[in-house]
Order: sequence, then structure tokens, then C-alpha cells
Amino acid sequence: MTTEDVEVSAQEVRLHLGDAPVQLPEPVAQLARAVAANRKGHATIGVLAPSPWLFPGGQPGRPISTTQLTQRLNQLGIRPNQARSTALFQLATEIPAAILARTLGIHTDVAVAWQRLSAGDWTSYAAEVSSRNTTTKESSP
Repeated sequence: MTTEDVEVSAQEVRLHLGDAPVQLPEPVAQLARAVAANRKGHATIGVLAPSPWLFPGGQPGRPISTTQLTQRLNQLGIRPNQARSTALFQLATEIPAAILARTLGIHTDVAVAWQRLSAGDWTSYAAEVSSRNTTTKESSP
């Protein structure tokens, strides 16, 4: 993830994961602001140009490895794998697979699999949206 993937303004912070940016809620937005402003890595010491990576790694121009980031988070008591699974399960129960895939930049088949695992049932979603539009049109004077 690069610094360009985090869009910070005075009012909000947006994270670009897929095609559509996701607005981060507080206090996550404040944490993202702090990370973007205070990036540190072993390879950044003495480097003239700042690293484009949000989490710089130990080698110049490279991001931190997944393993190293996971170890650091585990030391803080944060279990990223469990948190990711929980978040994906929750999202899969709340939104259709196609929207989940587009928002997170994952393949639709993966989003459908998460939805099935979470028991999210969106088979009637299109019919529900269609009936809402019809009802709105009929109730208009």
C-alpha cells in the first residue's frame, strides 16, 4: 500500500483498495492520518527521497513484508488474520458479492465464497431493488 492509497483531507480519510475509495470511520481515520504522517522504516534513514510505501520495509524502495507486519501487530495484541476474516464475514452478510468484490478489489468468485461462508443471502437483492424503484415511481404524483 502506498501513500497515494490514503487520501487525507481535513474532514475525512479515504482508503483506495479497489475501484471505489472507502471512507474510514473515526478512530481508524485518525490512525491512518498518523501512519501517513509518521512513516518509518529501517531503509528510510539517510534516504534523500521519501519512500512511496505506507509501511516502508528494511530494504530501500520496498514495503514491509507481510510476515514482519504481522509479527509487529501480534506484539501489539492485534491479530490481523482473525480481524480480516471477521471483517470479511461481516461485510459479506451486509452487501452483495458484486459490490464487495468491486469495493475491495477482489475477484467476484472470492466474494461469493465469503458470502456463502457467512450465510449472507443476496439472491433476492435485485428483486428488492427493482420493487423499491417501482414503488417510488408509483407513489410519485
